[in-house]
Amino acid sequence: MLKRLQLSSSSLHRFVSHTVAFASASSFPRYRVRTHFPSFSRPFSPILSRPISSAKVLAMAEETSSSTSSGSHKHTNRLAAEHSPYLLQHAHNPVDWYPWGEEAFAEARKRDVPIFLSIGYSTCHWCHVMEVESFEDEEVAKLLNGWFVSIKVDREERPDVDKVYMSFVQALYGGGGWPMSVFLSPDLKPFMGGTYFHPDDNYGRPGFKTILKKVKDAWDNRRDMLVKSGTFALDELSKALSANAESEKLPDGLSQTAFQECAKQLSKSYDSEFGGFGSAPKFPRPVEIQLMLYHSEKLEGAGKASEAGESKDMVFFSLQRMANGGMHDHIGGGFHRYSVDECWHVPHFEKMLYDQGQLANVYLDAFSITKDVMYSYVSRDILDYLKREMIGTEGGIFSAEDADSLEFEGAKRKKEGAFYIWTSQEIDDVLGENASLFKEHFYVKKMGNCDLSNRSDPQNEFKGKNVLIERNDMSAMARKFGFSVDKYPEILGECKRKLFDARSKRSRPHLDDKVIVSWNGLAISSLARASKILKGEPENTKYYFPVVGCQPEEYIEVAEKAASFIRGYLYDGQSRRLQRSYRKGPSKAPGFLDDYAFLISGLLDLYECGGGIEWLSWAMELQDIQDELFLDQEGGGYFNTPGHDPLVILRVKEDHDGAEPSGNSVSAINLVRFASVVSGQRSDRYRQTAERLLAVFEGRLKEMAVAVPLMCCAADMLYVPARKQVVLVGRKPSSELCNMLSAVHSVYDPNKTVIHIDPSSSVDMEFWEKHNINIADIARTNYAGGDRAVALVCQNFTCSPPVYDPNSLTELLAK
Repeated sequence: MLKRLQLSSSSLHRFVSHTVAFASASSFPRYRVRTHFPSFSRPFSPILSRPISSAKVLAMAEETSSSTSSGSHKHTNRLAAEHSPYLLQHAHNPVDWYPWGEEAFAEARKRDVPIFLSIGYSTCHWCHVMEVESFEDEEVAKLLNGWFVSIKVDREERPDVDKVYMSFVQALYGGGGWPMSVFLSPDLKPFMGGTYFHPDDNYGRPGFKTILKKVKDAWDNRRDMLVKSGTFALDELSKALSANAESEKLPDGLSQTAFQECAKQLSKSYDSEFGGFGSAPKFPRPVEIQLMLYHSEKLEGAGKASEAGESKDMVFFSLQRMANGGMHDHIGGGFHRYSVDECWHVPHFEKMLYDQGQLANVYLDAFSITKDVMYSYVSRDILDYLKREMIGTEGGIFSAEDADSLEFEGAKRKKEGAFYIWTSQEIDDVLGENASLFKEHFYVKKMGNCDLSNRSDPQNEFKGKNVLIERNDMSAMARKFGFSVDKYPEILGECKRKLFDARSKRSRPHLDDKVIVSWNGLAISSLARASKILKGEPENTKYYFPVVGCQPEEYIEVAEKAASFIRGYLYDGQSRRLQRSYRKGPSKAPGFLDDYAFLISGLLDLYECGGGIEWLSWAMELQDIQDELFLDQEGGGYFNTPGHDPLVILRVKEDHDGAEPSGNSVSAINLVRFASVVSGQRSDRYRQTAERLLAVFEGRLKEMAVAVPLMCCAADMLYVPARKQVVLVGRKPSSELCNMLSAVHSVYDPNKTVIHIDPSSSVDMEFWEKHNINIADIARTNYAGGDRAVALVCQNFTCSPPVYDPNSLTELLAK
């Protein structure tokens, strides 16, 4: 039986120095990890990550990726029987790949050879590059097949396996990313790893073929040392275990201190010229936006209007520049993964569902604060992209679109961004008389426009090509071309529609049509919230392509359909367990912490925005299951895996809020929300679980709060003196109750819980009589009968006098 280790990611900080010192002293060659931002992982602090310039990143992109070609195949391996798009992309490599499982491990033991483990995902650009350069190469395949058992893992299907070996690579080298390349003993202990490797020696660094030969030689002649190094690494990880709470809750004042320190550090990193926090390459990281908006709301509540304004200005300017930039797909909607330059211009072109869900939510927040339709427009842009391109016939939302596609018909290799970029002549041909207007608006140039930064295109890969970016004020452009401010955006919208139709004839990027529970949870949240927040748009708001301009209620229908898909296809009601993902059937992998936590969060938003009581009931059921599977009953906090798989040798309590928030941060907020919904012992239990969870990460909150912005929000929310409960009483469905729901969601306040109840519904009343008799009593006492809706704003279920119209409710909430 393999020894399973349990640690928090923060404990790895202390592990780094020990392991690196050992690796340096070892007689086994220590190769420098190749870290590339296109698929970069930052689960620790930015301090640990070596700065990599985009010039270095793009310099490696001489050869672009390819997917499996159609027709007959010279080679077919075991991956052909898998469902994962990433594994299927490698099914016809000459490498004799195995999927993760006992068959591969038994083969390694039988042959007494090390394992080469390669981890990536289907839309990972650098995974494609390494496939083309190495895994499609017969010489490399011969080395791998002769000396190793080679295993492919889709990190999106098996984040538990990915986390084990990424923790090793990051702890050893201070950074990591995908593709991840790790060498293991047959008992799965890692002894050497890295990320992308060029096939040949260059720049004084060993190439992949050299590394394979060195590992083979070391395995044959210095095996004891390799085994010792792997054992040492795992032992050091075990010694670094500090994932237990030393007290039942955080010390007094730490929640406020950490929250303020995180905001302070983010403010220091703010780019006043281009927006965003930090330098190039620029990642959107919505959790930073969430913290800064919440921080500004807290400052306003404390009477510090000037400081609050400064905080909001940073956020709003950043959101505007992101929306104007090339990271935003102006033609088809949605956002690409990140920008390689400081001005949000040239992106890495893959589109990930987790970005769309989170970004839609922060733009909705910005609209609820400012009432500026620019922000509601962008949120619609994102959600309409999902509706148009990313949703299956039964409602599941797909995970990603690739960065790479064929540049022209008959091309042998795919190229990054080929689907999205334009020549000046192409725009002339499509738009005709409006081409000049469009080109000036979007900074299109005959020689190409990737010249705004020396980081944008250092290798001239996009020479003569244009990535659309808005750099001019729309009103000024309208005056210049002699159009009214109403007519000008209409013309731009028609231009976009024509370019969208032209672009649709190109070879499309690969669609990863896996339905991942956690990412669907993020999207369900934004879709549900949009259905109510967008009702605050002025009645005369006009929409232009690619925004559809649908009724806001349509978004909650999409959210409910996605939730129903997960409940129908990825949840077993008898075993009460989630599966991780779906593609041609549920995956073999179980649901992990993120799947439960993110889905619960989405279901809470779905209920609060008008969904039925069944979604709240299911969310509570899932929380009970999450506690059963992942909660450390003795030490506090949640592990990322259930711990049932003996082949996954590391259980981590993740805390870093990066491209995705951590499961523990989201869980802490979920628990705070649940505690304000129910009453009695269940409420107390939710609160105590949240307190102990945060106490696990006391050191992180003290030492590096900027790495955990959402956890900082959770800590502050937990210790808010009295969270608001907004109780709406009325018949369902009714326009009056719907209008009240829209009013309550029109006011930005992360410290409120929305409860709606229909006293004439036996299902509603039975639920609340069981879980919170206060709500049932409020409903009985205040039900006005007919279609009339009543709203009460409560704290600890002590309520204000009832109000009967949306405007009065909005005024009450604004006090």
